[in-house]
Amino acid sequence: MTGPDVQRALSRIAHEIVEKNHGSANLVIVGLQRGGVWIAQALASKIADIEPELVVPLGLLDVSMHRDDIDLRPASQVAVSDIPCDITDTTVVLVDDVLFTGRTVRAALEGLNNFGRPKCVQLAVLVDRGHRELPIRPDFVGKNLPTKNSDEVLVAVDGVTVTSGATT
Repeated sequence: MTGPDVQRALSRIAHEIVEKNHGSANLVIVGLQRGGVWIAQALASKIADIEPELVVPLGLLDVSMHRDDIDLRPASQVAVSDIPCDITDTTVVLVDDVLFTGRTVRAALEGLNNFGRPKCVQLAVLVDRGHRELPIRPDFVGKNLPTKNSDEVLVAVDGVTVTSGATT
């Protein structure tokens, strides 16, 4: 995906979120630290352009302490979780850059419990690369990108690249 492809995908996802939820009232956008933050900010901005009369709260969620593999890999520096409102009875749209095994999303669902009990949680990702280990499926996808397990997917505002992993 090129930079313009990324922008088109973000615009499409924003419109799909508004359409599926019959507007943006009662929505909260939550970007997963680190890769989902800029995407969540872009989606919140695009939703504000679609429905300028409403302000959609934008939050950030660090899931590192909720991961089920925290003992298997070194813990990264903890980032800030900041959700500016009670999410009880709202529709939360979790936003991440890449959906791979589903373990980050599982951790995010657990982490949301600290901020209330949403009515509904939806998932928006820029790239779905497959290889799920948990039964998690996104509601909104920018691009389905078939990859090998060993590939690395890098997402940035100027495009998406895949680097091939080592072959054995």
